[in-house]
Amino acid sequence: MGIFSRFRDIVSSNINSMLDKAEDPEKLIRLMIQEMEDTLVDMKASCAGAMASRSKVLRSLEEARSGADIWDSKAKLALEKGREDLAREALLEKRSHLGEVGTLESEALHFDSMIEQYQKDIEQLEEKLAGARKKHRLLAQRHIRAQRTKKAQSQIRDADSVDAAVRFDHLENRIERMEAEADLVNYGHKPTLEDEFSRLDKEQEIERELESLKQSLATKDDEKAAQKG
Repeated sequence: MGIFSRFRDIVSSNINSMLDKAEDPEKLIRLMIQEMEDTLVDMKASCAGAMASRSKVLRSLEEARSGADIWDSKAKLALEKGREDLAREALLEKRSHLGEVGTLESEALHFDSMIEQYQKDIEQLEEKLAGARKKHRLLAQRHIRAQRTKKAQSQIRDADSVDAAVRFDHLENRIERMEAEADLVNYGHKPTLEDEFSRLDKEQEIERELESLKQSLATKDDEKAAQKG
């Protein structure tokens, strides 16, 4: 891509719109800044080249004008000396130099216009570059803030998790302590008389139920034996 094509693309680009669509805005704008800087270097080099060429043209122009003046003086001298033939030749040389003057003046104007355009383009590109650099600084600051915020949020979540684990352990310890205290309440406790009789009643009920089951099984065995006999 030529220098002017790059310049037009850069100047006409909407940086904000491009950054909004980019997956990595900071990386994109770094590339854009690099492209602008490279283009600016090329444009300044081209402008310097045009200025050097104009200087050369201006020197040639001065020489052509001086040559025209010299041949004009010679033509006058030849006429004064009665040498019309020499005067005619001198005037031809003068005309040749004047023709060169016209050509060189056109070239000088062309370079003046080119240099002026270069300077305008360079100024415009420098403004665009300054805006891009400012945008890059803002993006870098936002990136740093985002990283710090992410780190802070992570630390807060970690702290919350640790705090929750501590609270859970504390609650579990309280429950275990309450259970131990309940066991200690009954540990070494001597049953009352009422507790003893209650236990005897339960044992007696179990014995009666057990006896009833035995009698039921014995009856079934007798019935089976009778059926077989």
